[in-house]
Amino acid sequence: MKGLPAAGSAGHEACSLLLQRSTSMSRPPPRKPFKKPPPGGWRPRPHLAAPGPERDGPPLIFGFHAVEAALANPKRRIKRVFMTDNAQIKLKARLDERALAVESVTPRDLDKRLGSDTVHQGMLLEVEDLEELSFKQIARGAAGRPLLVLDQVTDPHNVGAILRSAAVFGASALIMTRRHSPPLSGALAKTASGALELVPVVRVQNLARTLVDLKEAGYQIVGLDGAAEAGIEALAWAPLTALVLGAEGKGLRDLTGQTCDHIVRIAADGALGSLNVSNAAAVALHTASLARRGVLTTAVTGGQKS
Repeated sequence: MKGLPAAGSAGHEACSLLLQRSTSMSRPPPRKPFKKPPPGGWRPRPHLAAPGPERDGPPLIFGFHAVEAALANPKRRIKRVFMTDNAQIKLKARLDERALAVESVTPRDLDKRLGSDTVHQGMLLEVEDLEELSFKQIARGAAGRPLLVLDQVTDPHNVGAILRSAAVFGASALIMTRRHSPPLSGALAKTASGALELVPVVRVQNLARTLVDLKEAGYQIVGLDGAAEAGIEALAWAPLTALVLGAEGKGLRDLTGQTCDHIVRIAADGALGSLNVSNAAAVALHTASLARRGVLTTAVTGGQKS
């Protein structure tokens, strides 16, 4: 067996060269010099910026039904209109009624503005928030229709779906907390499918105080809770009734539940025992609609049918 090459030999030099190469290859590449942020800090790329107030811009409304309803609502102030050629053809009559200048865009332009996953249908409005009615105006305009109250429901798709059900089943208005609630634009408006222009929305600072004010105005306060003993189907509906729904998972907050006159549940006999908040709102509003029209006649007093 031959021994290792002697020092200074060609074989030893080759081994040293290989060792140097392997060492240099294992070193990480040099870091790029740190780039200082511009004055005011970094800004997100336009196509990553969230729509509406989330990015400190004007409220945005997109999607055919939401945009059409906004154009048809004389109380909605519209600042700018962005539409593809095809969208302008579809909504020509509405645009002519409002005499609005339209800025022509491509679908890709709107994708960059709203995100590639947003279903904008080639149309986008920059708007101003609708003027909110006062609490007294809401109470006076109920006309026997239920008032819907949301206790910190934060998902815009749920609130949008609830607004749509409110418009279908004739709720008088929607009350929600000013904090821990989604903005009245963007995904909420798209999911509401035009109902944002039809159902008055009031945002309040203190929900418990508002419920007390509703009681003083003659409202019956009914909270929905899946663990309640009484069923909503047997509720004795008062002419003025407010339905209160809590966030998914958390449900009604303790103080909210304590302020309610009644806590009821939606009866279920299927494999699952609960609904998400938007479906629960739809069932509750439908039940209220049946009671208001005299179709639902089984009222309960003191736990017994009357």
